[in-house]
Amino acid sequence: AELMAQRKFEEIKKANQAAAKKLVEEHFSSSSEEEGDEDLEGKQGKIVANTFITYTTQTDGDVRELERTKQYLNEAFQAGAMTCLICIASVKRNQAVWSCSGCFCIFHMPCIQKWAKDSQFLVSSLTDDDFGKRDYPWPCPKCRFEYKRSDTPSRYYCYCGKVEDPPLDPWLVPHSCGQVCEREFKPPCGHKCLLLCHPGPCPPCPKMVTTTCYCKKAKPIPRRCSAKEWSCQQACGRKLLCGQHKCENPCHAGSCPPCPRVSRQKCVCGKQVTERSCASPLWHCDQVCGKTLPCGNHTCEQICHDGACGECPRSGKRFCPCQKSKFSLPCTEDVPTCGDSCDKLLECGVHRCSQRCHRGPCETCRQEVEKQCRCGKHTKRMPCHKPYLCETKCVKMRDCQKHQCKRKCCPGNCTPCDQNCGRTLGCRNHKCPSVCHRGSCYPCPETVDVKCNCGSTKVTVPCGRERTTRPPKCKELCSRPPTCHHTSQEKHRCHFGSCPPCHQPCQKVLENCGHLCPAPCHDQALIKQTGRHQPTGPWEQPSEPAFIQAALPCPPCQVPIPMQCLGKHEVSPLPCHAVGPYSCKRVCGRTLDCQNHICMKECHKVTETEACIGKNKAGPECLQCEEGCSKSRPVGCPHPCVLPCHPGECPPCVQMLRIKCHCKITTLYVECRKITTADVNEKNRLSCCKDQCPKELPCGHRCKEMCHPGECPFNCNQKVKLRCPCKRIKKEFQCNKVRENQISIECDATCKEMKRKASEIKEAEAKAALEEEKRRQQAELEAFENRLKGRRKKNRKRDEVAVEPTLWQKYKYHLLPVCAVLVLVLAWYIAPGAA
Repeated sequence: AELMAQRKFEEIKKANQAAAKKLVEEHFSSSSEEEGDEDLEGKQGKIVANTFITYTTQTDGDVRELERTKQYLNEAFQAGAMTCLICIASVKRNQAVWSCSGCFCIFHMPCIQKWAKDSQFLVSSLTDDDFGKRDYPWPCPKCRFEYKRSDTPSRYYCYCGKVEDPPLDPWLVPHSCGQVCEREFKPPCGHKCLLLCHPGPCPPCPKMVTTTCYCKKAKPIPRRCSAKEWSCQQACGRKLLCGQHKCENPCHAGSCPPCPRVSRQKCVCGKQVTERSCASPLWHCDQVCGKTLPCGNHTCEQICHDGACGECPRSGKRFCPCQKSKFSLPCTEDVPTCGDSCDKLLECGVHRCSQRCHRGPCETCRQEVEKQCRCGKHTKRMPCHKPYLCETKCVKMRDCQKHQCKRKCCPGNCTPCDQNCGRTLGCRNHKCPSVCHRGSCYPCPETVDVKCNCGSTKVTVPCGRERTTRPPKCKELCSRPPTCHHTSQEKHRCHFGSCPPCHQPCQKVLENCGHLCPAPCHDQALIKQTGRHQPTGPWEQPSEPAFIQAALPCPPCQVPIPMQCLGKHEVSPLPCHAVGPYSCKRVCGRTLDCQNHICMKECHKVTETEACIGKNKAGPECLQCEEGCSKSRPVGCPHPCVLPCHPGECPPCVQMLRIKCHCKITTLYVECRKITTADVNEKNRLSCCKDQCPKELPCGHRCKEMCHPGECPFNCNQKVKLRCPCKRIKKEFQCNKVRENQISIECDATCKEMKRKASEIKEAEAKAALEEEKRRQQAELEAFENRLKGRRKKNRKRDEVAVEPTLWQKYKYHLLPVCAVLVLVLAWYIAPGAA
């Protein structure tokens, strides 16, 4: 009987423990999903930290450059975030994948292999000549980065490419081998990636290197390898392409910009002048050259150019239109036709033109030839310039391997099939809408709605995946009735299972103060049950803790009550249950007897007398002032007050100041109070040393005034010498009149006579040179006319014209220096007589 009773007791005990456990699970069912998510997030955080541990330990924990890589890692952990863009299906942890090296997008291995094969076939089938011969590339489905045919993936590797078929490890990043990446950085810098095998791009290189700035002026400093190029912000100083100016921009990378300065520059032909950038001194205007060519009949038609114009394009020997005969004709005559057959190759590339030599294009080839059609099955005689297409239809199978081509006269490059596929898709609900193709069809493009518990929120998934998709989280409010003393339930979203505990304010009236309880609802708080049976020994198993719902008492009242501090500085709210006098911990701040400082004691109680009520004066409990006088001194007085801290104004300062006079040579000693109380005129008088001013006037003479402030008066009366424009007459005048341009000396008759004789000599020389130029041109004209009269007979002698030069032409280079010497001697003898 005792054994039976003990067995029944154990059964009842286990049933009670199971019921308590079920009750706890029901109460926490609403947050179980969130707790599971938190555990998953914690696990993901540990894996991410382990992936970055090598990077952070070598860079002092700097993870600012890892944001882009972190994004790829987070997507690798999220269910449904990594989707194959070819089959539009989620990428599982245990599936073989391939990652693009351009955009780092992940695809299923079979999907990318089929994509590469289909892409190469479609591109190669669109050409006629090299069908199936060339090695066509295939693009990435996302970023269109091109890969060679040899780059088509055949094996499943981890992200870093070290391990083939990496094993599934729940404590590693999906599809990772867990080893150090060690891939070369892009752009290459000589270092390797420090992270563990990871998806996405490698972060910037974190190594520290010692580099200098762009202009090589600053000292080398240690910087990150990924940001080793830097600017010292000093002026560049390198010579620009113009060769005259230096670059004024701050230290920069690459070549210097063009010179920004502007100058007036001529064009290449020299006809126009304009302001242009110093960086491009060579420029061309829009005018035609217009110079006469060596033939003398035509002008240069080129736009503004440098150098010689060249020969006339119609000079020399020229060919006829058929290029068989040459003619030597003047440039004013056109080349005639030679009368021979044209014999140029026609557009067909087989026959030649049978017309006589002619200008303009040849006519269309009209000879009849035996032509073969495009597919090569039929021949026919027809004009050479017409194409020949037969009516035979192609019987080859298209790329779908189901339908024939049926194009007329097909050369062999059959186009892809344009009929609909029509096969039943994997969802078993719809048929394939794509064009007829080989292999399996793409997933169904239709979508199905998966709804939440209340049915107001839905998520759209591809057709056929509605059974494996979790219901979405609903944003609508739960409509269940409350279980506490509140009339309405706390607003929360639609959920599965029981509602979460109520968190609304209690709002019950407190007994001591009459305020409402602001704490969250505590009618049904879950507490641990006390007073349970304790184990009698180590052989008895302890029972699991049981939780019960019970109403807790309201917490102490926290309603704020305004209270003034001891020093009456502020009125602060205190909790209702802790109302009483308090110190605000501020400085007392009452004015002491010196009327210059305040009490620095912490906020304290002050006994106010009749003299200090309402005036914020210090009381008997406040401190006594023991500091010196700190009042501001008059402007210009550098001496402190000698009295202790006192009320009222400070006595005037009687100490001596040492100052400089206006001319900054002599040192003067003046009482401080005289300087600080004097006006402008009095300060000028006190700063005067009574000596002559040592400054120089703009004319170069010394100032005659006594030591004074400001600029010296410009009234110089010293004598200076003036000369006439030809430097022959010399006189003396006062300096101030000369500076004001009131006096000038003009040349007299003797000066004018000397100037007239010099001009007559120059005119005679110019007239002789003009006559010589006319004679030379006349001789060239006669020689040119003789050449135009034609060839004379061999036995006839040519007329020779002998032009005898004049005496001036023979001896002009000897006479010019002699004349110049005579003029200078004459001027030397005339100048002293005029003076």
